[in-house]
Amino acid sequence: MKVSIKTPEEIDKMRIAGRMAAEVLEMIGEHVRAGVSTGELDELCRRHIVEVQKAVPACLGYKGFPRSICTSVNHVICHGIPSEKKLLKAGDIVNIDVTVIHEGYHGDTSKMFFIGKPSVAAERLVRVTQECMYLGIEAVRPGARLGDIGHVIQRHAENNHYTVVREYCGHGIGAVFHEEPQVMHYGTPGTGMVLVEGMTFTIEPMINQGTRHSKLLPDGWTVVTKDHKLSAQWEHTILVTATGSEVLTLRAEETFARYH
Repeated sequence: MKVSIKTPEEIDKMRIAGRMAAEVLEMIGEHVRAGVSTGELDELCRRHIVEVQKAVPACLGYKGFPRSICTSVNHVICHGIPSEKKLLKAGDIVNIDVTVIHEGYHGDTSKMFFIGKPSVAAERLVRVTQECMYLGIEAVRPGARLGDIGHVIQRHAENNHYTVVREYCGHGIGAVFHEEPQVMHYGTPGTGMVLVEGMTFTIEPMINQGTRHSKLLPDGWTVVTKDHKLSAQWEHTILVTATGSEVLTLRAEETFARYH
């Protein structure tokens, strides 16, 4: 398994791409509301990336994906395709997943949004899933192992009576959208690849309210929970530093000290 160790110049480019991806999520927040279609959100993000940032939406055309972002609503785990027919309604939860390419390097991140006031159950799932991601990030440092990341995520999810999706995972990222290593969101501490300074990858736990089992819809992209219960996901692009980690897709609303 060959993993690319980024040079300081590459890391600088990834910081810019990561900031751009975070900025798209910051921009789109005010537009995520009842009555808006996921297709409209996609077009707003595409225009911001292309016209304002002068960058490239990585998802558009990637292996045939037809839109610029992924919008995964309620029981959709990941890779939901934006549509003019899919109108958001009060009580929905939606994950918006954005990847920006700038000067050949990728920034990949996602965030959960509430449409109106969420149910207590939905709010709790979204919050615990975000905590899972933060705990995974806290485990990142030179000398740690990939299994350490997966273990803390799995333990927190299962302690809260949720399940971890196993068919989809985080991934190495840089000049290539998806590269080694694969970052599982479950695992055994002290196992797996050793982390070294200069590695970059995503941590993006997908946590289900019901069973962990998933189903791929006939469109070849949309992944849903088999039992149609809610699923949530959060994602950041992470750099392994000399002393810990740096979140390359940090948003202004987040407190860096919480998980560094």
